[in-house]
Amino acid sequence: MTLACCTVAAMATPAFAQGDTEKQLEKYRQMMKDDPWSNPALLDADRGEELWKKPRGPKNVSLESCDLGKGPGKVDGAFAELPRYFADADKVMDVEARILWCMEKLQGFERAKLVERPHPGGGAPVKELGAIATYVASRSNGLKFAAKFDHPKEKEVLALGENLFFRRMGPMDFACSTCHADTGKRIRLQPLPYLSKPEEARKVVGEWPAYRVSTTHVMTMQHRVYDCFWQMRLPQVELASDASVALIAYLVNTAKGGNISAPGMKR
Repeated sequence: MTLACCTVAAMATPAFAQGDTEKQLEKYRQMMKDDPWSNPALLDADRGEELWKKPRGPKNVSLESCDLGKGPGKVDGAFAELPRYFADADKVMDVEARILWCMEKLQGFERAKLVERPHPGGGAPVKELGAIATYVASRSNGLKFAAKFDHPKEKEVLALGENLFFRRMGPMDFACSTCHADTGKRIRLQPLPYLSKPEEARKVVGEWPAYRVSTTHVMTMQHRVYDCFWQMRLPQVELASDASVALIAYLVNTAKGGNISAPGMKR
């Protein structure tokens, strides 16, 4: 009887330890939220604001004439209504796709160079486009996701995003839903959000862009999608591609009505 009790206790110990560790991690995350000035991502948001207003590129102009959906140069609240269809580009764009388009069309930067190595390595700061996206997202902090997805092309993108989320592919036969369409899943100490469930998606989608403590830089949503594709051993997904924008549109639509608290802070 004693041996049996000891065996049960030994088997239960890792679960208790894991639960205690998660409580401590959640306490740490909450401390970071309670003191927003402890978030290094705010420095990148400030850098993004400077880049937004600074004349740059071959045409030596700023991005203050870039229309994010609320009129040229209007940043406040724009992120909350993205992705959306833009008639001038005849495409549905998220915040990074739109900034990329403006950098190309208004400032004269070469798109191919901007998308060649768009994301930072561990320890390196977020690239300029990501910093601008962090700034734009921060100007919707406290608002709720309100993208409408009424235009026919927006509906097409949503359908594509849902298909990609649940489609199994690649050498590991993984889909986004393999990790993010069930309750209680985790990788080591990291809980995996149930992203196809609205009440769960609303808790996490609005925290991106976010500062990743483990990599010491800001990770945007495009970077997050890129990283998931890499983890599934899929071909590299290009920044602002139809696939990445569609997945982001699906996630944002699932999180519709959720609060935006960007930039967030993650493991």
